Amino acid sequence: MREDVGEVTASLHRPVTDSSRSKPVPYDSFEWQQTPPPSNGVPRSAWNRQHKRVSRWHRPYTLVLLFLDLLSGIAASHLAATWIEKSRSGFIGRSLGFLHNEELFLFFAYVVLPLGWLVLLWANGAYDRRYLGLGSEEFKRIVRTSVTVVACVSLLAFATKAPLSRGTVAAVSLMALLFLLSGRVIARQVLHFARRKTGHGAHRMVLVGTLPEALEVYTAVTRSPAAGLIPVAIHLTDGYAAARGIETPVPVYAARDVLALVREVGADTIAVCGSASAEPGELRRLAWQLEGTGVDLVVAPQLTDIAGPRVHIRPIEGLPLLHVEEPTLSGPGWLVKNLIDRVAAGLGLLLISPILLAIALGIRLSDPGPVFFRQPRVGHEGRTFRVWKFRTMYVDAEERKRTLEELNESDGMLFKMKNDPRIFSFGAKLRATSLDELPQLINVLKGEMSLVGPRPLPADDGDYLGDVRRRLLVRPGITGLWQVSGRSDLSWDEAVRLDLYYVDNWSLTYDLGILWRTIWVVLKRKGAY
Repeated sequence: MREDVGEVTASLHRPVTDSSRSKPVPYDSFEWQQTPPPSNGVPRSAWNRQHKRVSRWHRPYTLVLLFLDLLSGIAASHLAATWIEKSRSGFIGRSLGFLHNEELFLFFAYVVLPLGWLVLLWANGAYDRRYLGLGSEEFKRIVRTSVTVVACVSLLAFATKAPLSRGTVAAVSLMALLFLLSGRVIARQVLHFARRKTGHGAHRMVLVGTLPEALEVYTAVTRSPAAGLIPVAIHLTDGYAAARGIETPVPVYAARDVLALVREVGADTIAVCGSASAEPGELRRLAWQLEGTGVDLVVAPQLTDIAGPRVHIRPIEGLPLLHVEEPTLSGPGWLVKNLIDRVAAGLGLLLISPILLAIALGIRLSDPGPVFFRQPRVGHEGRTFRVWKFRTMYVDAEERKRTLEELNESDGMLFKMKNDPRIFSFGAKLRATSLDELPQLINVLKGEMSLVGPRPLPADDGDYLGDVRRRLLVRPGITGLWQVSGRSDLSWDEAVRLDLYYVDNWSLTYDLGILWRTIWVVLKRKGAY
């Protein structure tokens, strides 16, 4: 059957090739070595690899991080030595070889401590390429390193009986941590920009599996260009006949040697999708085949939209079992979230009360009628509440909505129009800046809403059945994952997917990240209408 099917190119795509040589156009982030001999499964020495990794973006990126981290350590020591008078107290009357007092202090402040930061960062995996450029694990390891540095300095001071200034140790540690995190954020933003605009610093992937599984992985990895995963081809393992005539975003192949295909399309990563390895041991043999080639192997199971903290690998007799924990929607973390919501809402209402009064006055001057718009919405566990918002439409907006139903630009449960004639001028400005949402702090204070959560949907727009009903496991939020990912520009299915992802992977750290991203989304005014 394989011989009859040959190569399937479902969308008539072909790899970009050099017409003079019929070879793939070289991609500047990847360099192919001579084809390695077939692997027999015998481990190779990591210090004597004949074939280095094909993807090399992480090497210059790591060098940049090393420079930034070293600079951060030196800057923290310099600021502490300049601002704190007692910073040298632990070095007075002490010597080390030809170093005395001031020289000893400078040696430890500008050489030992910054280099110590680098060593401990490396020991904590802060330069591991698996964590660079994406996710929060990189930042967690930096925070963990800062705690280790404080512990090491304290232990050293205790062992040598050096009367170090506690304020200096605390100041250096906090400033170094701040500088390190800031440097990593800046470096990550530059990397993301390069990936989005030029494709540099990305991984070119060949997806291996059935067509539906491969397309699902393709959709998932291309949602975020900043992740740096670029599918360039699909290699079918089954369903060749069914793939004929189906349009695909990348070329589709079948009955090919996977490693030869990877070299042909200039890829550096093979992604095994879903149940691609139907035969026992097939995936293991593929891993053996890739040894020494510099090609990475990743496995994308049929388990989407589940974040890392909920997934654990538990090997049993050589069988790696993927264990998925239940979502954490209770416990101490959930209580802290509720406390933060109430305190932040109360303080926020007090601090922005002058702004609220000014907006209320602007609404009354723009259109006679009530200042607030209150509409029934569905909240936690299906309970109905009335949401507080500044009115941005004319008072007869609900009656006029019936004549505009056919102009609805949303494919879901909400009515959306980019140029809605029911919105008055001042109301349009409030919507663009999201200031019309500020009164929802009242709902947060009452416990009906949260600062972060799925968007509250109207109570009269139909039943909450199927996947949509899962959104009701948490309180709706003023902002949420859909707001920072496109807002009204997203389709209904995409908005629901993001809301469900938030429910399944909630954490306090995730909430703080969404709040931080909300600031920039509001300033850009993207998708607000």
